[in-house]
Amino acid sequence: MGELGLVCSNIRVTYPEFSLHLDLAVNKGELVSIIGPSGCGKSTTLQLITGLLPCETGTIMLHGVDITHMPVWERNIGMVFQDYALFPHVNVAKNIAYSLKLKKIPKKEQIERVRHLLDLVGLQGFEKRRIADLSGGERQRVALARALASEPQLLLLDEPLSALDAKMRKRLRQQIRHIHETTGITTIYVTHDQEEALTLSDRILVMQQGSMEQFATPEEIYNHPSTLYAAKFMGEGTLLPHALIPKILVSIDKGPDTVVFRSSGESRQVFFRPERVIVHDNPALAFPEFLPHLRFSDARVLSCEYQGGRYLITCDWNGHEILAYSRYRPKHTKVTLGVRVNDLVEYVEGLVAR
Repeated sequence: MGELGLVCSNIRVTYPEFSLHLDLAVNKGELVSIIGPSGCGKSTTLQLITGLLPCETGTIMLHGVDITHMPVWERNIGMVFQDYALFPHVNVAKNIAYSLKLKKIPKKEQIERVRHLLDLVGLQGFEKRRIADLSGGERQRVALARALASEPQLLLLDEPLSALDAKMRKRLRQQIRHIHETTGITTIYVTHDQEEALTLSDRILVMQQGSMEQFATPEEIYNHPSTLYAAKFMGEGTLLPHALIPKILVSIDKGPDTVVFRSSGESRQVFFRPERVIVHDNPALAFPEFLPHLRFSDARVLSCEYQGGRYLITCDWNGHEILAYSRYRPKHTKVTLGVRVNDLVEYVEGLVAR
């Protein structure tokens, strides 16, 4: 583990309708996304870090300094909001230079830093533009440049791309990642978009009702989610009762009834991602064999959605819904599905089986 940038230790806040508990350590220079449904505590976490909300218990350390009770304006934290929060009555350059003016930075240095930041966010030559003349994406980049102007130790972004269209969101998240790699500023990015979190982050914190469900790399959370909630929240998947496994497990070496899982129980379930499923729709050809695997014969195709480069196929197998990705649209209404045992995640009462 590298040098720690932000450490939130035993942070607790309680409201009539909400309670939050946070133990979080972010490495210096790391980009961490916080993801979860509305009301799970994402924005509350940012407000606690900035000092806009007081902590009931615990400490917040930023680069080794205790900022728990430090005033907001002394924490040296940059913030980008969903609604941009730009000053409409002044131009782009003056918006970006606002914090520099408060710090009484010399005028020449202000001009140079504003020009550098505009280059960094891809808005060269926009110094004199009015805020009203900018697109949503341009306004968001101005807000980002303004947050970076004071050279903060920590950058917080609260769903900054949610108001933009899909194409612009993709462009700006790539730019945000580039800016992060260029500046090396420790960054916390709040989002409700799974794709944003997976593509942007060094690590992801999945939250539910004020608690931390999982904190890990995007690959770990997607492929090995530690809770069933994290598994379902971070992407598509199929959930089946554990009791089905002995009936459909195929092991070429040891016979079709080999059981490789623990004993069944009502609280046990298995989960797998749709890209792990093989779709076979030609009854004239033998099903491809691999060791060991689950096989779902005569699964009925309920729907087939084209998603650009692949199809999301929803099937019914004996009353159980199974999702699969395929490069091709099935030619028949019934298909055979297969998934490797190594691609299954087993859960007991919502927690991954150890």
